[in-house]
Amino acid sequence: MRRAFLWILAGLALALAAPAGAQTVPAPARPAAASAAAAPQAFDPEAATEAWLARLTPEQRERSDSYFEGNYWLILWDYLYGLGVAGLLLATGLSARLRDRLERLTRFRFLRTFLYFALYIVLTAVLTFPLTVYESYVREHRYGLLTQAFGPWMGEQLLGLALAVGIGGLALTGIYAVLRRSPRNWWIWGWVVAFVFLVIGLLLAPVFLSPLFNRYTELRDPVLRGPILTLARANGIPTEHVYVYDASKQSNRVSANVSGLGSTLRISLNDNLLKRCSPAAVKAVMGHEMGHYVLNHIYEMIVEFGLVFFLGCAFLRLTFGRVAARWGGRWGIRGVDDPAGLPLMVILLTTYFFLMTPVINTIIRTNEAEADIFGLNAAREPDGFAEAALLLGEYRKLAPGPWEERLMFDHPSGRNRILTAMRWKAAQGAQGRDQSRVGPD
Repeated sequence: MRRAFLWILAGLALALAAPAGAQTVPAPARPAAASAAAAPQAFDPEAATEAWLARLTPEQRERSDSYFEGNYWLILWDYLYGLGVAGLLLATGLSARLRDRLERLTRFRFLRTFLYFALYIVLTAVLTFPLTVYESYVREHRYGLLTQAFGPWMGEQLLGLALAVGIGGLALTGIYAVLRRSPRNWWIWGWVVAFVFLVIGLLLAPVFLSPLFNRYTELRDPVLRGPILTLARANGIPTEHVYVYDASKQSNRVSANVSGLGSTLRISLNDNLLKRCSPAAVKAVMGHEMGHYVLNHIYEMIVEFGLVFFLGCAFLRLTFGRVAARWGGRWGIRGVDDPAGLPLMVILLTTYFFLMTPVINTIIRTNEAEADIFGLNAAREPDGFAEAALLLGEYRKLAPGPWEERLMFDHPSGRNRILTAMRWKAAQGAQGRDQSRVGPD
């Protein structure tokens, strides 16, 4: 749900009272021009927002818009390319031949499933490699967002592939074990297994997997560490750990998070945030991230994404059997519990999630908007928040149309985030300090 924002446009006129005492003749009135000059200028959130946006040159805005709008096409091309790869594995019979060879190699079903998935992931990674290089390396360098050379970038791609094989292989082995044991309700129990891995991934991946890609060290600077921990304690976040990780070796994007459970709970921010933002912006960003934790967004997302995936499993139940009955013989698919049918599952689920993109974006964007309001109330740094929003605007379109934002944005647009901050600022009586202007600090 979107929150309502309080508008207060302060337009107070100065009233001149007659002096008290023995004076019986009213004091002469001031000239109208002098009274108008003395009146405070109202703080206008719209004008203040435009002043912040004017900090970026037209060339910077055009570059940001071009990058973000290009992502729309990449969503489509990723979908079509993925369909093509999966369809190729089915149409050529390669998926069925791979299953047959593994059946001759070992009699253990779980091992066959794991090995099939490992080979499938490696094969699809090879086939999609040209698009991956363009999308994640060439294009990111072209827009000045990636700082890695090809060697380190490729090393991280291989590490991610190894993690996908290991973790994904375990998940898929469990799912196919359920498919074999529950031929009627396989889609429900398959969803249960997938949901368990979803929970583990969302809760523990930031703590245990992220350090495989970046080095985390305790933040020592007392100028920042003290206020961050004070903000955390004020909002019931029980941690004494604030970490900095070296994201600058990969990109110049700013980011932070509050992650973990129990003794693993920690606050993390990347070094770009420290290098590129003022202390006020750092505090504003941390207030936003703490909002996700305090508002239990991680648990909301588990429920919401779990429901989205449950509907996806129901969609799979309705479509897999029909498609397999028509073309499964040609592709060598024996049934829903046959690993050779994995490419078909990928085609169907990819189509479902492609169509659900606006729904998923809305779930995330709503949580982000709630965290924005929480962060403004907690950190009380509207100008710092606007500063951070401009940095994010380097690779997110700042001022999209309303429907463009509803359908394609998984965060509020930069303009709406700055406007939210300026409305908050107006609601707090901003003209005490800013009565003579409407621009940013």
